Amino acid sequence: MSATELRERAKLANPGFFRIRGQGHNSPPRVRLVPGDKPVASQKRAAGFTYVGVLIAVALMGFGLAAYGELYSHAAQRQKEAELIFIGGQFRDAIASYYNKSPGAKVYPKKIDELLEDNRFPMAQHHLRRLYRDPMTESTDWGLVEAPGGGFMGVYSRSEETPIKTGNFAAAEQAFEAAEHYTKWMFTYSPSGPAQNVAQAKPR
Repeated sequence: MSATELRERAKLANPGFFRIRGQGHNSPPRVRLVPGDKPVASQKRAAGFTYVGVLIAVALMGFGLAAYGELYSHAAQRQKEAELIFIGGQFRDAIASYYNKSPGAKVYPKKIDELLEDNRFPMAQHHLRRLYRDPMTESTDWGLVEAPGGGFMGVYSRSEETPIKTGNFAAAEQAFEAAEHYTKWMFTYSPSGPAQNVAQAKPR
């Protein structure tokens, strides 16, 4: 056997011949599994749970926003109701001033403009500072309550909405407690007192 053949056999008999060059006897393999790696099925389940969690969070946010919107809407409507009561009181006081300051026989105004400028006197009287807008309709088109003998004795909103406020009214607005909509909130003046206002009121 030749010297070359002997060297080849010696290489094959040496276990180190089959090792990857650059790795020592105790070197770990270059490719290995990380103990923390998850199977594909587990990863898919985790992704599914995350998606469901996102859907639940979005649904809860939607419910929260809807509840906030409803509370905000109610608060805004209550604010408008307070404005309507104040403005209605201004109209009632103006009608009372026009009626009680009448030169001669007591009469009610025939139109709203007469509350703004009463020309029955040498110097025009101003019973109402300005023509208020109805906060419920954002319009100056007020409903008028017909007075006995002519003219009008009060005003009311033309809004058909249902009021939120149903109690704790002042004495002049006690009749509002049973109102189904704002057209029943009639701000009227009568020399007989608030008790006679509703009985005499005729909307037009």
